[in-house]
Amino acid sequence: MKYWLFKSEPNAYSISDLLQEKKQTTFWDGVRNYQARNFLRDDVQVGDGVFFYHSNTKPLAIVGTMRVVKAGYPDHTAFDENDHHYDPKSDPENPTWYHVDVKLEQEFPEPVTRDMLKEDEETAGMMVLARGSRLSIQPVTPDEWAAVHRLAGVEPKS
Repeated sequence: MKYWLFKSEPNAYSISDLLQEKKQTTFWDGVRNYQARNFLRDDVQVGDGVFFYHSNTKPLAIVGTMRVVKAGYPDHTAFDENDHHYDPKSDPENPTWYHVDVKLEQEFPEPVTRDMLKEDEETAGMMVLARGSRLSIQPVTPDEWAAVHRLAGVEPKS
């Protein structure tokens, strides 16, 4: 099992939106960066743990966890001309973009802010804190996974 951090701007899709989804499950679509796509296509697997990170908001924070329930498959939004993630260059016969399905595990009682991550010895090296790190899908180490849960004051679900 691996661990990941998935970023989303809350005005586009927030943890509150996921809470309202039927079965609190959704496909994580719209990733349009090749390195992040490669993670989704090749590395993210069923059962992997995922931090839900709210970006481009105040405060920047990890707000909960999800579990991957379906491994990478072609992102259908790339083929839909009416979707804002549409990519006219993406071919259904040879898809460029992929997504995974995730299910909400827990919303943290209080967000684990970027400042909290910077101040903690175990999380200060997280990729999300690296200068210039803009990837929307990032790996997380098992130690970082445990430390973020400690900072959130909750036990990991699994």
